Amino acid sequence: MHHPRLPADKIPYWDFDAPDIPNAPRDASAAAIMASALIELSGQVEPEFGRQCLELARQQLRSLSSPAYLAAVGENGGFLLRHCVGHLPKSSEVDVPLVYADYYFLEALLRYQKQAAGEPASL
Repeated sequence: MHHPRLPADKIPYWDFDAPDIPNAPRDASAAAIMASALIELSGQVEPEFGRQCLELARQQLRSLSSPAYLAAVGENGGFLLRHCVGHLPKSSEVDVPLVYADYYFLEALLRYQKQAAGEPASL
């Protein structure tokens, strides 16, 4: 949560140790997975840490929902998120949409909505 190389928009680089930071590719799929997990975790830990988890997830969801990462309707092959990375060292799935990124993004949005309504975040 407090990694010094986590960018201000909270969308991580494909690797925190990438030698070309800040020009390294971002990984929207990692952010979607993190956001979903952080929302789930927020209800399982001490209240203050839970609030920190929820705040980071909120920031990630806000960034993922912005034009920088959320594809316009009819673009991106029908996928929601842009700028995902599967396996950069093998040049596989670099800066592409990934089905699991969309899955975890939607899961995170549903968990956040349930949490905001006062329901348990778990699906």
